[in-house]
Amino acid sequence: MEKIDWQVEVESRKEELIADLQGLLQIPSVLDEKNATEDAPLGVDVKRALDYMLSLGEKDGFTTKNSGNVAGHLEMGEGKRLIGVLGHVDVVPASDGWSVDPFSGTVKDDRVYSRGAIDDKGPTLAAYYGMKIVKELGLPLKKRVRLIIGTDEESDWRCVDHYFQHEEMPDMGFAPDADFPIIIAEKGIADLELVQNFSPAEMKSSDITLISFTAGLRYNMVPDYAKAVLDIKAGHTEIIQLFQDFLERREVTGNYYVESGYSVLELDGKAAHGSEPEKGKNAGLILAEFLALLELDQKGKTYVTTAGQLFADSRGHGINIVYSDKISGELTVNIGILSYNEQDGGRFGLTIRYPVTFNMEIGKETIKQVAGNVGFTIDKFSNSHPHHVEEDSELIQVLKNVYEKQMGEKAQLLAIGGGTYARSLKMGVAFGALFPGRPDVAHQKDEYMELADLLKATAIYAEAIYELASRE
Repeated sequence: MEKIDWQVEVESRKEELIADLQGLLQIPSVLDEKNATEDAPLGVDVKRALDYMLSLGEKDGFTTKNSGNVAGHLEMGEGKRLIGVLGHVDVVPASDGWSVDPFSGTVKDDRVYSRGAIDDKGPTLAAYYGMKIVKELGLPLKKRVRLIIGTDEESDWRCVDHYFQHEEMPDMGFAPDADFPIIIAEKGIADLELVQNFSPAEMKSSDITLISFTAGLRYNMVPDYAKAVLDIKAGHTEIIQLFQDFLERREVTGNYYVESGYSVLELDGKAAHGSEPEKGKNAGLILAEFLALLELDQKGKTYVTTAGQLFADSRGHGINIVYSDKISGELTVNIGILSYNEQDGGRFGLTIRYPVTFNMEIGKETIKQVAGNVGFTIDKFSNSHPHHVEEDSELIQVLKNVYEKQMGEKAQLLAIGGGTYARSLKMGVAFGALFPGRPDVAHQKDEYMELADLLKATAIYAEAIYELASRE
């Protein structure tokens, strides 16, 4: 067979690829259960994104299937064995402060800007076009290849849970939803909420009462905005100056104003993915740090001081679960949701990304004890176990060879704190599409993907799909 120049094949489809990606990016596919319907259980726009991909597949001659309106697949090839490629079309919310419409798919400066550009619509379209190229070239395959589309990856994974209850498990596969070269280990993910316990009769009042406190939208995002409402009976002017001095010292921006007789404090941080909280500035924790300086009412004071006591450090020192191993590195803690009101008290929502060899059940008991000591209990808890694939597996060796051939450099084997669909596979890894040296802008304002990276990833995926599916 004549040697295939995968990059040339991608370049010949460049305009079509970008246009199809823009169409997907323009769908604001954020989880919306409040406005869900029977046909769109995760929200109408989420379902629109799924339908968009299935329609592309039908147009291009793939076998398509909708699975419960929460997932679906596009398939090609023949044979008993199945290669799975798992992408997702849901996205996290887009907060304010973007320089472009976050659901516009704007192309400028050789980049495509949009929520989902790198996580995970861009990589998913790259993988789709990889399949499309193999199909259009008429290359002989000995296995089937199935692009599996999920719609709840950013929340509870109900999509893949449903899908694999009803559909075939691939023999092996990859998720284009992380970093190149190859991720062979993913940390465990434990999400939990801590709720404040208090006895109203025992709570002492003060000249400053914390009425409410809010920060964050998801466990797996570093909050970039926080707001507190205070009832201040005395010392209003002094607190304004204290807040201004604090903002300058912490090198963040904020605002202080009076509304309906209450003092409102706002603070801007920097968003980041919850698996790497050190890359952001947690607006909730920073604002809580300021509030802890004030003589608040007892309940409010307990809430803001506990935030700093337990979570100021992203490596788990405050909750006594510091841990690391050689396979997957350090344990991380992100407090993604902070919520408080005067009547009900407060909650903390956090995600813990823990190493492959860490015992999370013991960790949970430790957190329960530490939190109990300061008046908080665990209210919600979910745990997705770590995932690890051995280096000498066929899957790793094929992907490694393809990457090294196309990139001309050694394929490093990585571990991450993020969770990808790879962990839902019997034999799966995360494979791209963020190239080494590129900043990770997933979940951030002005999220983008370099067009050159989109095209290169497509070429890598095309060859990888062919190499995996053409072997016995």
